[in-house]
Amino acid sequence: EMHDLGYNYRITDFQCALGSSQLNKLDRFVVERRKIARFYDQMFSGFDFLTIPRSQKSICHAYHLYPLQVDFEKAGINKSLVFAQLNAVGVNLQVHYIPVHLQPYYRREYGFERGNYPISEAFYEREISLPMFPGVTDEIQKTVVSQIKKSLCV
Repeated sequence: EMHDLGYNYRITDFQCALGSSQLNKLDRFVVERRKIARFYDQMFSGFDFLTIPRSQKSICHAYHLYPLQVDFEKAGINKSLVFAQLNAVGVNLQVHYIPVHLQPYYRREYGFERGNYPISEAFYEREISLPMFPGVTDEIQKTVVSQIKKSLCV
């Protein structure tokens, strides 16, 4: 949550060097992420209460995130409970991102309220980000899928 307006800090030379060295691995990282995304796509396709990320053949998606959308009402469970159940078995989901207009700073300073931007709010309410990083093993991916399906009673 953003409670105060932030600052634009500059990164250090060390951080720049680390970032530059990571660029040499970028192509491999993207290939790994696409492979993970294909697996998740296959495992979560075909459920009427799950929406996998859309992609287009003309776009080379890097899959920085894998935002799975869940219709929690249709699934008969709430988001907090899914997070708790998966966390209990070592699967750490994330949420990306809280809509800007719902951040405390913008609500306080500009008077934004829930309901001002219903599309972004609906996405936020349904979205869970699955583990998506180079190095996620097949075992971890299978655990993520099985535990999500178990939580959603699939």
